Amino acid sequence: MRQSIGEQGVAVLSKNHVRAAIAAVLMLSMPAGTAEAKADHTPTVGEIAPDFEITLMDGSKVTLAQLRGQVVVLNFWATWCIPCRKELPTLDSYYALQRNRGLKVFAITTEDSAPPYMLKALFKAMAIPAARKIKGPYGPLTGVPTNFVIDRAGKVRYAKAGAFDLDDLNAVLVPLLAEKAPA
Repeated sequence: MRQSIGEQGVAVLSKNHVRAAIAAVLMLSMPAGTAEAKADHTPTVGEIAPDFEITLMDGSKVTLAQLRGQVVVLNFWATWCIPCRKELPTLDSYYALQRNRGLKVFAITTEDSAPPYMLKALFKAMAIPAARKIKGPYGPLTGVPTNFVIDRAGKVRYAKAGAFDLDDLNAVLVPLLAEKAPA
């Protein structure tokens, strides 16, 4: 994209500059519904959870459809996040105690965290399945940790940034674990 200076000292825009300006104006003038259509696929509390595919550290894959009938927690965390480092052992202990009641928790390390090979020892000591990545419209909302909770029927029941403590886990998960799985 070139611009030159005309005889009067005014910048003269190239065709590419004009095209870019027109495209920007058109995007800004689109109806609000266009942007909302994309947002419809993000996890929203009270609505059916969008599908996802998690790739675990061992390379195996898990989809939401495979987890139907279980209560699912997707926990996004980072190694540099102090609240995450406090929350992860609590989540791990909670999962170890509740997994036989239909709880599935996945710890999903964010991209700006340590590389997976550096986390092998940590994940080996944990009961929570650790994930390399997730495909789908999930991810940290406004920061880490971020947690999504999906009930047995596949509905999003919780979606917030912020660390769980034991009281939060009990308040959110105990009622969901008490629900019967759909037929």
